Amino acid sequence: MWSNPRIPFEMTSERPQLAPPNGKSLMVNVVLNIEYWPFDRPMPRGVLPAPHGKTPEPPDVPNFAWVEYGMRAGMPRIMRLLAERDIKASAFINAQVADVYPSLTEAVVAADWELVGHGWFQQSLKQVDDEAAVIEESLARLQQLSGKRPRAWLGPGMGESLDTPDLLKAAGIEFLHDWLVDDLPCWMHTSHGPMVAMPYTFELNDVPLYAVQYQSSDEIVRRVEATLAVFETEMRDQPRIITFGLHPHLIGVPHLAHQFARVLDILQARNDTVFMTSSEIGDWFIAADGTGGENVKAGPPASV
Repeated sequence: MWSNPRIPFEMTSERPQLAPPNGKSLMVNVVLNIEYWPFDRPMPRGVLPAPHGKTPEPPDVPNFAWVEYGMRAGMPRIMRLLAERDIKASAFINAQVADVYPSLTEAVVAADWELVGHGWFQQSLKQVDDEAAVIEESLARLQQLSGKRPRAWLGPGMGESLDTPDLLKAAGIEFLHDWLVDDLPCWMHTSHGPMVAMPYTFELNDVPLYAVQYQSSDEIVRRVEATLAVFETEMRDQPRIITFGLHPHLIGVPHLAHQFARVLDILQARNDTVFMTSSEIGDWFIAADGTGGENVKAGPPASV
């Protein structure tokens, strides 16, 4: 019996050793969540609490402006920081961004960031009428932009139905970031064959850090330094991955962008670190693991 219906349980200490990519034991995935929050819908999240404890009805001008600031000012700021350091990000992008913010999307494609599926706009797949149609529309629109069919996906809010991984696999997705269960990729079962469950992050994600926990500006630096202190020992036996979950309206404000630049410089100063996008990490795992997900093909041995 499996503890969940997709991924058999295995402690990190039990996993076979994986050869690191080109001898670099620390892989870093810089993720920018690039999202469209429609003006005429309730905001998925807010920077200001609702007055009198009531949920604001659209238009929610302050919270819409918070997010749009990220697209107008935060994105150019973060793109400059990454370009100066020759780092390519993974763009977890709502496909409708291409139509609403076309110049931004063109800049992302020109920077050769990997486009990762992230829904049509910022709406959970649990809320849509036809999940398969939204997935296909999203992937097809992103393919029009880059000429490449996206290979990876993160659901808006990591929302899934019971069928989501099966539908994503049927649509050609190989790497899924919704299941945050391990520091390394692992195989997960779908009805259309094995899929790779990819690392993501809550702890190095600017939403929990700054919009939920209200941490100090330099908290991301302190957390990275503490993470590296633990990984120093663990990387003697197994590679490790640091994923940053970032949003331009948070990490793109000046005082947080300054702290994130410090983080990038700390990581780039190391000789064991390589910056990789989602599919690059996924391809490394498939080759290093070498099993093709044989252990999940049949699915769980009993209902969960």
